[in-house]
Amino acid sequence: MQVIDEAQRVKKPDWLRVKLPTGEEYVKVRGIVSQHKLHTICESGNCPNMGECWGAGTATFMILGNICTRSCGFCAVATGKPKAADWDEPKRIAESVKLMGVKHCVITSVDRDDLKDGGSIIWAETIKEIRAISPETKFECLIPDFAGKWENLQRIIDVKPDIVSHNIETVRRLTSEVRIQAKYDRSLEVLKRLDAAGVKTKSGLMIGLGETEEEILQTIDDLANVSCDVLTIGQYLQPTPKHLPVAKFVHPSDFMRYKEYAVGKKFRFVESGPLVRSSYHAEKHTF
Repeated sequence: MQVIDEAQRVKKPDWLRVKLPTGEEYVKVRGIVSQHKLHTICESGNCPNMGECWGAGTATFMILGNICTRSCGFCAVATGKPKAADWDEPKRIAESVKLMGVKHCVITSVDRDDLKDGGSIIWAETIKEIRAISPETKFECLIPDFAGKWENLQRIIDVKPDIVSHNIETVRRLTSEVRIQAKYDRSLEVLKRLDAAGVKTKSGLMIGLGETEEEILQTIDDLANVSCDVLTIGQYLQPTPKHLPVAKFVHPSDFMRYKEYAVGKKFRFVESGPLVRSSYHAEKHTF
């Protein structure tokens, strides 16, 4: 990871302000997450929208532990040797979703390249458990690439989530630096296979890592070409000094231009703004 001193850092602009999480609903959700020992990407990923989303009574649950087998240059989730899979987790997640009374939830996970099934069995069981006790709940699955082992992806397809998200994260040129163990074309193939199976798809792109405008537009084109339904575009924010530095803070007007370009490519929904993250306004993206 690249470490830079304070004098070299790009100054955060005035328009990039994160509200502190407050409010009764936020406190309620935080209590449930703590009580049931759940891992949420909201916390582990230092999401700037945690206050807004939890304040609305929603959260993104992270299954399969909180230690990832990959070491992406942008992500605040811990890297190392994960604990054994917890086979009670699907039921615990489902019970918490019901307890919270959410109408829409997002499920994501760390990468589990240490497991033969990539964690896909627990993924499928979690979806089944939620559906069994909260049949009215809509949910999005934000999945890893399962290292291109397509039998594991098929387990997700077989349980038919409302929408499946897999993030491209960055442009082709920067993938080897930003997503060290991932492959740009493999991520496109994940989305292509999901679409071919009739699954609604979604992907997210971070900008401000040193990519060019031409590369951003090409990435939008690539996602459109695999029939991705929903696109999110947000500003990369460096989670710690050990992670990749911000190369540029992109102005909100540029985010609007990228949104207009993507809308012209016939995505069903496009969320684009400095604080947009992949699960931002997720409840609007089921259709």
